Amino acid sequence: MDKVGPSASPVIEACQVVIAEVRSWPMTLKIGSVLFLILVIAAIAAPVVAPYDPDLQDFDAIMVPPNFQHLFGTDNIGRDIFSRVLFGARIDLLSGLIMTYVPMAYGVLIGAYAGYRGGFFDSMIAMIINIVIAFPFLVVIIIVIAVAGPGLQNIYIAVFLGSWTMYARLARAEMLVERNKDYVQAAKVLGFPTSRVLLLHALPNTIGSAVAFSMSDFVLNILMLAGLSFIGFGAQPPMPEWGAMIAEGKEFILDAWWICAMPGLVVVYAGAALSLIGDGLATRLGVSGGGHK
Repeated sequence: MDKVGPSASPVIEACQVVIAEVRSWPMTLKIGSVLFLILVIAAIAAPVVAPYDPDLQDFDAIMVPPNFQHLFGTDNIGRDIFSRVLFGARIDLLSGLIMTYVPMAYGVLIGAYAGYRGGFFDSMIAMIINIVIAFPFLVVIIIVIAVAGPGLQNIYIAVFLGSWTMYARLARAEMLVERNKDYVQAAKVLGFPTSRVLLLHALPNTIGSAVAFSMSDFVLNILMLAGLSFIGFGAQPPMPEWGAMIAEGKEFILDAWWICAMPGLVVVYAGAALSLIGDGLATRLGVSGGGHK
């Protein structure tokens, strides 16, 4: 028993800290996190939870309305929509992560370093940011797709080219203020290398705005991916992506409304969950979030 106590105590203390932190969250953050966690678990467990193969065609069950055997009904070639929505969550959530947090990581590092260093490098980065932001975001996407063609990878590239500047601008603005604070100056006087001062001291105190902004951006990226797939620029059939599923069912909207409605409702659900998380994080961190697309 004496051996169990010391090892169990840190675990209990860590759990208590986590519980106390969660209790301090705004209600919107709690609700949004629960809703989003359900979606993430469903996406991860899709191979186990999905009752059918998402690409399995059953010509004896074409456009069957929602029932106990097919919870979301079937589409025009007999595929189970519930299974396709679950597997589609994997595509849309992973795509949303890539489209949001790859530009965020790059933009925050570039913007923070520019703001910390100042001088010619900072002026050059500021000029690049202003030039890129001057272009409408959809124009960048259309140019990339026109050159490289439709597909998820090309969407990722287009979003990266248009999104990193927003995070760079946020991080740069925060760093211009943070670099003059006493703790940063003290670290410089003590001879700490620039990388240590920037990454371990200044950057953690400037990333709050980018984190709050990223949740709103995550919502917009999922909606944008669904929209681009709907018009044929994103995921291509038979990939079970939510927007592509809506596009496949639009011509049957009067006879089989569930083909469009079910993936559409899931898109709304994901957007609502992430919006609640974004609002909660903005309140928790004392910053304001917003979208740009």
